Amino acid sequence: MYNQKPSMTVRYEINPPKISDDGQDVRNVLFERIETISSVCNGIHLTDSVLGIPRVSPFEIAKQIRESNKKTKLTCSLRVRGKNLNDIEKIVEQSVGTVDGILVLMGDKSNAMSNKDNLIPSQVVKTLNDNGLGKKTELFLSIPSNPNFAKIQKKIDAKPAGFFTQVIHSKEQIEKISDRLKPNGFKIIPCLLLPSHKNSKSAEFLKIDWSDYKENIVGFINEICGITDDILITSPNDFKRAYETISKLAS
Repeated sequence: MYNQKPSMTVRYEINPPKISDDGQDVRNVLFERIETISSVCNGIHLTDSVLGIPRVSPFEIAKQIRESNKKTKLTCSLRVRGKNLNDIEKIVEQSVGTVDGILVLMGDKSNAMSNKDNLIPSQVVKTLNDNGLGKKTELFLSIPSNPNFAKIQKKIDAKPAGFFTQVIHSKEQIEKISDRLKPNGFKIIPCLLLPSHKNSKSAEFLKIDWSDYKENIVGFINEICGITDDILITSPNDFKRAYETISKLAS
């Protein structure tokens, strides 16, 4: 069972099934994985149609997880692309009591979607806070791993509960972000792509350099958590490696 120090949150990122693949067998595999990984980590983050490919709603999956698992911290991404404010407020309101936090982001373009004007995530968070929804669930925004703080000032001004970073690859990146934002009360959730041969294409796509920590990933994760008390681990193509690595953190 998970026995990390209570202040440390280790989250694992899960992509819900593609709409086109959403059969019972696929769901069974998904929930088996969720149950397995939940035994060694204390947080699950569910994404929202990554790369614009239509997937089952993360909030639907979260609701199913919550029926049998009351302890795991659940966060969901919420794409604002293609949605209006009423849609978003309804989703957030309905998720209260099920999810602990929502990452509000633009979302990748979808082939099925027109290029109409889209809402801005920071403005959405500000509006949700003004409407009192930020008191019912934690609202997060996304920031680059090497942010220009002047350029993200609107995100800071929106007063989210905190920020998920894009994929990081050095302790220095997190120190810089944490030094600037943590004193103002913001939570920082760094995203880490797990070094693995099966994840190498993702690393190539994201231009991630693993060389500094590839040989001691557990030590690196512990260092990051020493700064933020929180981490999001993504391992899109290597569930086995993710389970093994997180198990070592929990031992």
